[in-house]
Amino acid sequence: MNATTNAGYMAVAIVGLALTTIATRASFFMLPSSVNLPARVERALRYAPACALTAIVVPGVLTRHGSLYISVHNYQMWAVLIAAGVFYRTRNMMVMMAVGMAAFTVLRLYA
Repeated sequence: MNATTNAGYMAVAIVGLALTTIATRASFFMLPSSVNLPARVERALRYAPACALTAIVVPGVLTRHGSLYISVHNYQMWAVLIAAGVFYRTRNMMVMMAVGMAAFTVLRLYA
């Protein structure tokens, strides 16, 4: 493949992804106001951001080179566990992120 083919492919991919994103996000606004989502669906949608974040973070933390990596030397795993404990105690997202990053830095530099 040459640079022109790659550029064309990338342009089509970007436009396609943009249209898909707009269609899925705007679909709730395009529905008539008479259409109401069931309470069960609305309740389930509250968990979507946490599920998406988990789906992004867990593979990055618990895998190395495509395989599961649970080890004493997995400093990211320990930092995530420490951050989760801090969040459980404080319910403060900023404190959780600061403590988690500090724990990871200390483990990476000194352990």
